[in-house]
Amino acid sequence: MNIDFSDIEYLTDPDELTLKADYQQFLLSLDVPTIIDINGKNPDKCRVIVTLLHGNEPSGLIAIHRWLTTTLPEQPPETNLRFIIASVEAANASPLLSHRYLDGAPDLNRCFGAHCDNEFYQRAQLIEQAIKEVNPEAVIDLHNTSGSGPAFAVSTLISAKGLTLASFFCDSIILSNIKLGALMEQDFNCPTITVECGGASDEQANEVAFSGISQIARCSSLEHYHQKKQVDVIYKPLRLKLKPHRSLSYSCHNEGYHGVTLTSKIEQFNYGSARQGQMLGWLDEHGLDNLELINDADENVVDRYFSVRDNQLVCRTNMRIFMATADKKIALNDCLFYVVNLPGTAPL
Repeated sequence: MNIDFSDIEYLTDPDELTLKADYQQFLLSLDVPTIIDINGKNPDKCRVIVTLLHGNEPSGLIAIHRWLTTTLPEQPPETNLRFIIASVEAANASPLLSHRYLDGAPDLNRCFGAHCDNEFYQRAQLIEQAIKEVNPEAVIDLHNTSGSGPAFAVSTLISAKGLTLASFFCDSIILSNIKLGALMEQDFNCPTITVECGGASDEQANEVAFSGISQIARCSSLEHYHQKKQVDVIYKPLRLKLKPHRSLSYSCHNEGYHGVTLTSKIEQFNYGSARQGQMLGWLDEHGLDNLELINDADENVVDRYFSVRDNQLVCRTNMRIFMATADKKIALNDCLFYVVNLPGTAPL
């Protein structure tokens, strides 16, 4: 596939013909990253919503298309809105909306904030520029979780505006200091949050994205908005990763596989807490040496959070688990899941 990494298409107040009959036809009509500008009642303010940084996370696109075709014709937004549809080529690769990124290409949401001699880093810079040129008062990056789970937000800074933005979508926000090269980590001189709307195959995730966009469009002032629900702040998760050249499997039972075997029901832990002693899978003779959990001091603290019981991988402390996935490719290339201690507990 020949990709022009310098090209971005701009659409302003697109009509029905441009938006097509459904989101799939609209996506297929796009060749490059596409910016949709919507004129609002107050043209002095602009809010930016980004989607499809990962081509297999469709809830943002589905919600944006639904809002443009059902709500906008009846009710213009309070402020200008800029929608950015990012990884169009990956999303359009067959089967549609199944590729996180193109084969052989880097993850676009790991290419921000760096100036590498690579086309995808250049694309990330173009997206950053497209955000900065409207001097936004808020940036929201819509994603789907890699496994099934409830919606939550993530930010590198907690502020009143950021909590307001999160409240449009969910009831919890993670304060993260993990640096991955993600869009959320960049400084746009305004609150910037990522929203994990839920699993890509969960219909509720589409509703979360649509409801959030609708509320943002109707909100005349982020400074004076009275939150309808409290948002809990969860502090500084760590990423549990497999060490290089270690094997990963999933199973309902201990099959004696090499490396790490996670329970095939690992995604169920996204919906609640994992208590001390909870079994998450099985380990080979290398035990916890298969895994790494790096803290702020660049130390591997996996043995403070997990232990081995016989050959079972078990929780050493009470914790919450986020983004656990049974998608082996994502787990290997990104992480197995995120963990954070429950309030009032500490790793042993």
